[in-house]
Amino acid sequence: MSETITITNEDILQQVKISLEILDISERIVTRKIFTKAALEVDITVTTEELQKAADTIRSLKQLHSAKDTLAWLEKNCLSIDDLETAAYLNAIKQKFIADRFTDKVEPYFYENHLDYAGVVMYEVVLDDEDLAIELFYEIREGETSFYDIAHKYIQDTELRRQGGYRGILSRKDLKPEISAAVFATTPPQVLKPILTSKGVHLILVEEIIQPKLDNNLRYRIADELFTGWLNKQAKSVEVAILPLPEIIGLLP
Repeated sequence: MSETITITNEDILQQVKISLEILDISERIVTRKIFTKAALEVDITVTTEELQKAADTIRSLKQLHSAKDTLAWLEKNCLSIDDLETAAYLNAIKQKFIADRFTDKVEPYFYENHLDYAGVVMYEVVLDDEDLAIELFYEIREGETSFYDIAHKYIQDTELRRQGGYRGILSRKDLKPEISAAVFATTPPQVLKPILTSKGVHLILVEEIIQPKLDNNLRYRIADELFTGWLNKQAKSVEVAILPLPEIIGLLP
């Protein structure tokens, strides 16, 4: 006969505590309280249609394709319809607040910081020997070898070697500052003179610099970044008081 283990609200809160995640969860609570309060102060409301759309988005992300799936998922996660509606409301009001507060700031911010959103198509080989890297660099320039041949010979990772050292499309934020500065100053296609970092000596082929376009995806990304920056600034100006666990439990329904 199998044993039944009962999990209480106290157990859940205790697990949060011993998982050492109270600070992370507290930060999420603080940011939620900050943006919901700010949204209400500027009279942002959510219509029934917007609430339904937000709920449908959550269901889609959770792959809940029917009412039956949704109810089963809620029950499994100890949630109610009201909990789902609350989550949908918070998502909806957050998006409306971002649109109201930051949409008109996206374009000026983009043009002021457009270099941060440029991309680079690059290939890379990281070596341990600086003298070897310089020697290989000049061999490529003289046409004595190719970047592909060097990647095939010196890259240890099998998949990366098969791809010739291809790193994909990267942004400035994906690269170390010393590499980023050199990469985005090139006129592709160009092999850079070896760059020394704490990781090793980088031999890099820049294939293409992709100039950013302010499309809908980038608009949304910038608006979200501005919102996150605003949230962080607001969070620094508030004091957070966390009740001891027994007092929190006493407040639970």
